[in-house]
Amino acid sequence: MQGVRFKVISANDPDILQERLNRFVEELPEDVVLVEVRFSVGGGPSPLFAVLVHYKEVERWEG
Repeated sequence: MQGVRFKVISANDPDILQERLNRFVEELPEDVVLVEVRFSVGGGPSPLFAVLVHYKEVERWEG
């Protein structure tokens, strides 16, 4: 499957995770679509917040 990409973003603070996710999405080229975003929290004394971003490169549509 050509053009399919995944990115894992994590942080110990949900606000930092949100900043990192926003920055990543803003920097994506225009010929990329988000397919799915999954969120997870790992327990423990210092929880780990993580996001898996599934995105795909597509051809630009001129119409």
